[in-house]
Amino acid sequence: MSTSTTALILVGYQNDFFAQDGIMRGVVEDPTRLDSVLVSTMHFIEEMAGTEMTIISTPIVLAPDYRAMANPVGILNTIKESGAFTVGSFGAETIPELLAYGDRIDYVSGKSGFNAFSNTALGDVLAERGIRDVLVAGMVTSLCIDSTGRAAYERGYDVTVLSDCTSARTTTEQEFFCTNVFPLYGRAMTSTEVLDELRELVA
Repeated sequence: MSTSTTALILVGYQNDFFAQDGIMRGVVEDPTRLDSVLVSTMHFIEEMAGTEMTIISTPIVLAPDYRAMANPVGILNTIKESGAFTVGSFGAETIPELLAYGDRIDYVSGKSGFNAFSNTALGDVLAERGIRDVLVAGMVTSLCIDSTGRAAYERGYDVTVLSDCTSARTTTEQEFFCTNVFPLYGRAMTSTEVLDELRELVA
């Protein structure tokens, strides 16, 4: 893994998940985990900001009529019924912690479901930059993170899910995906483990 050919894909780093009054914050059994996820994510970004690593945020922003969701079920239906992530709303805005990095973080729009590659230019951006390794972080482990990770694998990328930079709806669900699901097509590692691996490669 090299920082020049690695991309960090950030999923759902928006106020409706991470703000204290975010509409979707309650989807997590222990909302305080989101605080630790944010701390771990921002530490990783701070460490990588001065490198060649590509950092991309893939927010979900929806029209008030939710026309992008034809037949939403599960958490997507929850998003629609609660009015989360609507364009122009506080909840749809990127969290200020990311905005502080300015244009060091790229934004790829168009995401309306689980998979950050679907209906977006993410695949084209990664191909143009010669990316080989994809790191995935954000919300929700069992849905958007898994879907995005699988899609990256199917496109030929080596996939690593940052386990301490993701959160599922429950602790049991988080542990199950990191232990049993992600190893089927990639690996789950903490952000600290990935940083240590990158440091060893350049030592």
